[in-house]
Amino acid sequence: MTKPLFEIVLYQPQIPQNTGNIGRLCVGLGARLHLVRPIAFDTSEKAVRRAGLDYWKQVDLLDHADPDAFWAWQGERRFHLFAASGEAPYTAIDYRPGDALIFGCETVGLPKDLVARHGAWRIPCPGPIRSLNLANAVSIVSFEALRRLRPDLF
Repeated sequence: MTKPLFEIVLYQPQIPQNTGNIGRLCVGLGARLHLVRPIAFDTSEKAVRRAGLDYWKQVDLLDHADPDAFWAWQGERRFHLFAASGEAPYTAIDYRPGDALIFGCETVGLPKDLVARHGAWRIPCPGPIRSLNLANAVSIVSFEALRRLRPDLF
């Protein structure tokens, strides 16, 4: 498998349909998907087939047993956290090949202590909602990263 353009990390996702949509997005973009456990659903072959995710076999997937396992893998690699409470917009990032784009779970986002330690980026959302759907947020940020890393496609 070729080296992924960037890494998409779902930190303890809870909604299988979001994860399925994001997995499909990763296949289309040449990104690697990371799932940081615990997660709230089954990702076995039988479960994903039942959900109609026939492309799941094509997802470049790394499954981390827990946050510690993910951070051990992450090591000194560059990463960007995304949260509704982030201070700067995602468009201000200097995206680089291999960056990890880290998104929290649908109900509570990323751990507050993690965001406090490292800061986070946000997607501006002027309407009267708390945040965007996870799959939509990942799509928005991923296509901005793709636009920056592969301008020849745009």
